[in-house]
Amino acid sequence: MVPPLVSLCARGVVSDHSSSPCWLRWVPSELYAALLEASFTGNRPLAVGELVQRWPDRTLRVGGRRKNPPNRLCIQALLLAVVRGLSDRRCALQVLDLCGLQGDEGGMGDPMGGWSLTVALCTMVVQAGAGAQRAQRREGERERKRFSALEREKDVKRERALWKRDPNGDEGNKDRGWIGSYGTLSEEDLRKGVRRRMETDRRRETVLTGSGGSRTETQETDVGHVVLVHVRADLFVNARSWERVRAALSTSGPLKLQCRYLRVEEISVSSIKTLLDLLPRHGLLGIDVRYSSLGVSGLVELLPLLSVFPALRSLRLHYCNLDFRRDHPGQEEALRDLSQGLAQLQELRRLSLTALRLPGQLRVLLSSLPQPLEILELPYLSLSPADLSYLSCSHHVSTLQQLDLSENRLEESTLPSIRRLLSQASCSLQHLSLSGCGLTDGLLALLLPSLGGCCALKSLALALNPLSMACLLDLVRMAVRMPSLRHLLYPNPLEDYQPGLPDLPSSAQLLDWPLDGATEINMTNSQLNRVLKESGRSGLFLTCDLLNYDKDLVD
Repeated sequence: MVPPLVSLCARGVVSDHSSSPCWLRWVPSELYAALLEASFTGNRPLAVGELVQRWPDRTLRVGGRRKNPPNRLCIQALLLAVVRGLSDRRCALQVLDLCGLQGDEGGMGDPMGGWSLTVALCTMVVQAGAGAQRAQRREGERERKRFSALEREKDVKRERALWKRDPNGDEGNKDRGWIGSYGTLSEEDLRKGVRRRMETDRRRETVLTGSGGSRTETQETDVGHVVLVHVRADLFVNARSWERVRAALSTSGPLKLQCRYLRVEEISVSSIKTLLDLLPRHGLLGIDVRYSSLGVSGLVELLPLLSVFPALRSLRLHYCNLDFRRDHPGQEEALRDLSQGLAQLQELRRLSLTALRLPGQLRVLLSSLPQPLEILELPYLSLSPADLSYLSCSHHVSTLQQLDLSENRLEESTLPSIRRLLSQASCSLQHLSLSGCGLTDGLLALLLPSLGGCCALKSLALALNPLSMACLLDLVRMAVRMPSLRHLLYPNPLEDYQPGLPDLPSSAQLLDWPLDGATEINMTNSQLNRVLKESGRSGLFLTCDLLNYDKDLVD
C-alpha cells in the first residue's frame, strides 16, 4: 500500500530534528497528527516531545490497535511532554487517551508492555501531583509573606495616627512620649509593642496549623486541585506495581488517571477492593482477574463492588481457585450469592471463566444475567452434558458472537446440544474455538454440516484434536465453501506425529508428542494449499501454529 503524500512529507519533516525550530512555529494544527504519527513510525522521540508539549487540540489519542506500536523511548518522551505542557500556554491538551497502546514486552522494536506502561503512567501522575503541591506551597508562602507585610504596614500607620502633639503646639509632649489609653509610652516602648504583637500573631498561626507547619500545608489536602488533563489508559496491576497504582489513583493534581480495562494478577482480594474503591465510577468497561486465589468467598465480595460501575461490560476470571467439583458445606448458598452478584451487572456482555471447575453449575450462573451475552469463554471448565444442553437453549445463544469451549471434552452424547447451539447461533457467531475437545474423525464428520451453516463465522479453531489427514481435507473443503471464514486453525494430523502415539490421545499428549520431521508437515501444507487453490478461494488463512494464533487479527 502506497502511503499518502501527507505521510511521506511528514516523515521527511521529522527526520531532521535540527530543523524543528524553523517549522514548529509555522505548522498548522491540522498537520500535528500526521507529524506525530510520522515521529512514532520513524522512532523520533525528540520530535514526539516537541509536538505533544504544544499539542493544539483538546484530545490526543495514541492508543488503539497498531501493527507497529511506538517504541519505549517515544512513549517516555510523550509522557514527559505531557507534564511539560501543563505549564506551556501553547498546549491545549485536556484528554490523553492511551487505551490499547501497550505492546508485547520484548517484542520487535522495543515496545512498552502493559506492565511497564502502567508504572510509567502512574509515576507521571504522582510526580505531576507532587510538583503541583510544591508550586502551591511556594505560592502560599509568598502570599503569606505579602499578607504579613501588609499587616505590618497597617500597624505602623495605626500607631503613627495615635501619636499626638500637644493641643497648644508644645513640642515637649513629643519628647515625653506617646499618649494612649494606658498612659504615656516612649518611642522605644512603641517599637517593642509592635514586635510583641507580631510575635503573638505568629504563635497563634503556629497553633492553628500545627507544630512547624504552615496554613498552606494543612489546607492543600482540602483544596481541590484543578484537573488540567484526564489520562485514560488500560491498567495492568500486580503485586509489584500495586502500591504505585494506588498512589496514582489517590493523588490529587493536574493529571487525573482514569481506567478503561483493569487487569490484575496475583494480588489479594483486599488489594483488588482497594483499587475498585479508588477507580472513577464512569469509564471502566472491563476487569480481568488472573492467578489470584479469590475462592468463592472472595468472588462473592467483589461482585457487589463491580455493580457500581454502570458501563462495565466485561468480566474475566482466569485460574482464580473456584472449584465446585466436590461437595462442600455452604456450597449451594455460595452459588446463590454468586448468581445474585452477577444479576447486578446490568451491562455485562462478555464473561470469561477459565479453569474454574464448575461442572453442572452453568445454569445457576448464566440464568441470572439480565442481558444476553455477546462473548462467552468457558475453557477448561469441565462442562457437563447438562451444561451444554442448557447453553444450547439459553437466552444467550442467539446473540453470541464469540464462543470458546476449548478443553471441554465432547462426546457423542453431547453432539446434539452442540449442533442445536450452532444452529441457534448461526447468524451471529463470528469466532468459535473447539480446540482440545477430543473431536475424532467420526465426531467431526457429524459436526461439519452444523459448522458449515454458520454464515457469519470468521475464525474457527480446532487445534489439538486427534484427526486424520483424510478428515482434515474434508474440513478444509468445508471451510472454502464458507464465504465469511477468514482464519482456520487446524490440528496437525495424526500422520505427522512420530510413532507411539495412543489411539485416542489427549490434547496434552498431542501438544507434547514430537512431530515426524519437516517432510510430513510440508506434505500436509501442500495438500491443504492445493485444496485451497483448486477452490479459487482467496482471503482464507490456514495455520496450525497454535502459539501465534490470534483471532483478533481477523478483525
